[in-house]
Amino acid sequence: MRMRLLICAWALLTGMCAPLLRAAQPVTLAVPGPGSLNYLPIELIKKIGADRAEGLDLRLRYFSGGPLAVRDMLEGYSDFAVLGAPALAEFAARGEPVVSLAAVSRRPAFVLMVASRLKGEVRRVADLRGRVIGINSSNRQARSTSQQMAEHLLRRAGVDPDKEVNFLAAGQTLEEQRAALASGAVDALMGDEPFASQLRKEGVAFYLLDLHEPEVSRRLLGGDEFLYAQLATRRDLLMREPDKAARMVRALRRSLEWIARTTPQAIVAQLDSPDVGSRHVMLDLLRRHKDLFSPDGSFTREQLRTVEAFYRANQTAEPAASRFAFETLIEPRYAGLRTR
Repeated sequence: MRMRLLICAWALLTGMCAPLLRAAQPVTLAVPGPGSLNYLPIELIKKIGADRAEGLDLRLRYFSGGPLAVRDMLEGYSDFAVLGAPALAEFAARGEPVVSLAAVSRRPAFVLMVASRLKGEVRRVADLRGRVIGINSSNRQARSTSQQMAEHLLRRAGVDPDKEVNFLAAGQTLEEQRAALASGAVDALMGDEPFASQLRKEGVAFYLLDLHEPEVSRRLLGGDEFLYAQLATRRDLLMREPDKAARMVRALRRSLEWIARTTPQAIVAQLDSPDVGSRHVMLDLLRRHKDLFSPDGSFTREQLRTVEAFYRANQTAEPAASRFAFETLIEPRYAGLRTR
């Protein structure tokens, strides 16, 4: 260490140590949350120093849903956004200059759950006809992935999501989703983990469908892999600052690779939650479902095929969007595109 410092001091005369002394570049990322299992790799970037390793100083901005996060990015308040691929596609299909840089997850950690007061009345998805369903955020012009998931499941059960149910924004935190269910504001909820497991544990709701179980995801979404959470940016930033995008992808990759080689106990130890019960819920989820995250940020052909089929099938009101090709949404030069 002493020798390195001496060499660095001498090298200051020639500027050779500039990379070591340069201040980290601030970078801002909009993300739903906080605390969602879907976006755990993003929250861990700062905690494990993956941003500093790439010369970045990551700052997170939290929102109640992906469409709000990407809108923040498009308006220039954030450099990047992380959200569900189907929600990002809503913007791309309307001509917004968005591009996906890397995959965060391979399956969506969503649970369709029902308020406990309806235990005897709602036994299947079709029983939600005439009910109020909570989603992360509600906007017909820019539907969140949770809304698209709910609409997909309703259509499969023969329920018209445009005419036979009502959607209500229920937020993307445990407190918001608990209040929506417990107050009776919503009858059911397309909930996030770990909040869904916590609400079931508290007796607030019961599970109707668990989409992060591989066999359920395969049956209802059409494949073993589904491009859900992914890192996105604006095309103008990508053209103007390609190095910033490359370093952000590398920081994400560091986080994903750290998760892949780290025990669930060590991962939970990095989280801020002081609540012992919540930490136990997250620990149990990671023990069973750590493989829902991408191992390295790369896209796969199966992910794109599955999410494209899902998205197109749910574009009943937008014929042009029903032909949207997901390969036009991604820029694979940073994270890569694999056949499997």
